Amino acid sequence: MTDLSPEVRTLQDLSGDLARTHRATGGAREAGAAQADLDALARDGYVILPDLLTEAECEQIRTEITPLLGPAGRNAFEGHRTQRIYSVLGKTRVVDRLVDHPRVLALLDALLQPNYLLSQLQIINIHPGEDAQLLHPDDGMYPVPRPRAALSAATVWAIDEFTEENGATVVLPGSHRWPDGRFPAEDDHRVAAVMPAGSCVFFLGTLWHGGGANRSGAPRLAATAQYCEPWLRTQEAFTLSTDRDVVCEVSEDIRRMLGYSIHPPFIGMVNGMHPKRLLGPVTS
Repeated sequence: MTDLSPEVRTLQDLSGDLARTHRATGGAREAGAAQADLDALARDGYVILPDLLTEAECEQIRTEITPLLGPAGRNAFEGHRTQRIYSVLGKTRVVDRLVDHPRVLALLDALLQPNYLLSQLQIINIHPGEDAQLLHPDDGMYPVPRPRAALSAATVWAIDEFTEENGATVVLPGSHRWPDGRFPAEDDHRVAAVMPAGSCVFFLGTLWHGGGANRSGAPRLAATAQYCEPWLRTQEAFTLSTDRDVVCEVSEDIRRMLGYSIHPPFIGMVNGMHPKRLLGPVTS
């Protein structure tokens, strides 16, 4: 009998086994990533992508999200005058288009390894009187010395217009290159990510940033999706918080980003098999 099993001398020899049973996230849209956007990310650590959603799409998101908003945050980081929604995918489909927007995925494909994961998805509604958030880098939780390449990337979507008065996200250009032990100083250059509703600020996980203070008379609604390398633990445990029926409803890109994928050679397997086998046939 002929032995059809692959010859295995290193773990890399297994990369075409479980990990390629289903199509991987990443690579297919790399050509669509605007070089100017990637250049801005390399230089500044962030880039604003304007007018990705129409006014009607923003209004639909606002209408469906508003009834889901709960009480204000529990601490100064979440914001004592800021409402947040967690486990968003289990509550509405209206922000799916933000998570897997082609312009965002094109940048992620160029920055992260295939089968990168969705690390967090939140709705953030900053009310008048809220203080500025503590400045921080999103992937500072990972104990890997800086300076280094970003292990994650994030988007903040303006569902309402972002202005300096209503709490637009504040970014520190160039701070993605800072070493360990370097913290923001009063004289560091800061930029408010001012942008019209329907726009998105995309930034590297190493960039120092924070929500701005809302000095206006109205709340400021936003959505944020964060992504990380496929070999890292995500901030939200989506395989626990997202029902199987929901996983079958979302797009193939989102499904893989929730963890129904394998990072070569076998990170993410279930009972020795590709995790998508748990779902059975899916239509999306």
